[in-house]
Amino acid sequence: MAKNEPAETDIPRTRGSGTQSVYTVLRGEILAMTLAPGSPLDEVRLSERFGMSRTPIREALLRLSGDGLVTTLPNRNTIVATIDFASLPPYFDALTLMYRITTRGAAMRATPQAMGEIRKRQAEFASAVAAHDAFAMIEANREFHVAIAELAGNTYYTTFFARLLDEGRRILRLYYRTFDDRLPRQYVDEHEEMIAAIEARDVERSDRLAIKHAEQIVRQIQDYIARDLGNPIDLAVS
Repeated sequence: MAKNEPAETDIPRTRGSGTQSVYTVLRGEILAMTLAPGSPLDEVRLSERFGMSRTPIREALLRLSGDGLVTTLPNRNTIVATIDFASLPPYFDALTLMYRITTRGAAMRATPQAMGEIRKRQAEFASAVAAHDAFAMIEANREFHVAIAELAGNTYYTTFFARLLDEGRRILRLYYRTFDDRLPRQYVDEHEEMIAAIEARDVERSDRLAIKHAEQIVRQIQDYIARDLGNPIDLAVS
């Protein structure tokens, strides 16, 4: 009997691995802006692309919906979630708060042994900046701040902060384009200052640096939106 779509049994895989692989690929493409906001996500075409049935495709899209990265429209079509620029002020408030809480917490718990993961992530970030690799910069920046949050020791903060950083990756991708992906050395230096303050267990300095770091990122993104968002980057699919 002819089959209309690839069967999940055609390719041996661990149960759930199909969903995970589709989720991982699509999530990476959405966050990297390879799939632009508003892009359609058709289950049939995705099934053909990934060579599997629509069941893992649908499950992956549900997970992405839970992440706020895709939207199901009233007509039941699914698209990449648009970027709601009107919601950015409360987002920036939450982001700044999490920078402060996690950096202060890390300074309270810092030991020479505990700094290894943070320094590793900073080295990855510095390498990405030197290579002008925007996607790697965004990924390494996320992992750097998550490592600080993990040192602070509150899993609720870590989970929430990681979610905020993920939500902001598309905004950062747009912003990095204004530099032609040549991020100023300033970002690397600010991370180094934060590491030094945490390592010294200087809680108040860590807090001040976190505020400064958050404020300059927010200010630059706001300036970019006000200056350039009207035309240079088309955020919707025509």
